[in-house]
Amino acid sequence: MRSGLSSSFLGISTVLVLIGCSASITPNAPVSPPSATPPSIARLPRISTSEPTSQKTSPTESSSETSLQAFSLPPGSRPHDVAPADDGGIWYTAQGPGALGWLDPETGETRHTSLGVGSRPHGVIVGPDGAPWITDGGLNAIVRVDPASQVVDIFPLPQHRSNANLNTATFDDVGVLWFTGQNGVYGRFYPRTLQMDVFDAPRGRGPYGIATSANGDIYFASLAGSYVGRIDPDSGEVTVLEPPTPDQGARRVWSDSQGRIWTSEWNAGQVAVYDPASDLWQEWKLPGPAPRAYAVYVDENDIVWLSDFGGNAVVRFDPSSEEFRVFGLPDNPGNVRQILGRPGEVWLPESAADRLVVVR
Repeated sequence: MRSGLSSSFLGISTVLVLIGCSASITPNAPVSPPSATPPSIARLPRISTSEPTSQKTSPTESSSETSLQAFSLPPGSRPHDVAPADDGGIWYTAQGPGALGWLDPETGETRHTSLGVGSRPHGVIVGPDGAPWITDGGLNAIVRVDPASQVVDIFPLPQHRSNANLNTATFDDVGVLWFTGQNGVYGRFYPRTLQMDVFDAPRGRGPYGIATSANGDIYFASLAGSYVGRIDPDSGEVTVLEPPTPDQGARRVWSDSQGRIWTSEWNAGQVAVYDPASDLWQEWKLPGPAPRAYAVYVDENDIVWLSDFGGNAVVRFDPSSEEFRVFGLPDNPGNVRQILGRPGEVWLPESAADRLVVVR
């Protein structure tokens, strides 16, 4: 199915600057199960905001500072996931209007491309072809948008796999798209042949985040099943990997440059790492009295970034020092459900505030 309809909006970017002196927190040694007494949180001061007078402003430059810059989106956008675009922009799924959004960080301009009646887009990634690929739970389909023409191609799941509650996707090393559906499925789609295979997940409901490791393996997290699954790309079969903490609520996964798999544990408020070379796990409790780890992303320097719903914060974790740094979000609540980046930038969608935030 093919369509194309887009609209433009000139957004205003709001600049939020901190943080040359954010507190550093060194947790206890890796734990399993988590310690009953989590480390205390060091709260950053609340950032006051005001509407700028120009379309774009820049953070205060300082080599020792970390800055957060927020970009306003059209009201009601409800951005869920983000993906840096090849042209320097940022793709985002706009769940409110059922659209794919694009932000120009230089000007604050946004553009929405409608994905069709009933669309409820969740994840977005950029494929090997440079196009954004979307997992759309409302359409129960994989969706591709041409980045130049905004033409929309819709690839529905088989009719007997209705209401999969599609979540997230990743491309493997040979160009096959793998995806998850929270209602108990995972699958693969071959863009060249349009073949689609859908499989039943172990333990039924739960498949959520999915990622390709640096070694080319495919891993997904099962939120309801509280496990990480490793997919055999040839057979499609899954090996269940059990994190040390029971009922931890594994939500999203990401690989570092060594092929280790980092997992955000929603129920436990922890970050975990699995090393396939040793078949061993480690876990660390996030700072704060009641952390809720949602998104996880590993940047080009193997620094781990997480969103914490409990602390309304983005959390930076350095595996080499086992040290956390906590950055308060500009809006309360921000509700950051996913994180993605490119060298020098970490992008966060504030789904509750209709804004995208970049950490530099």
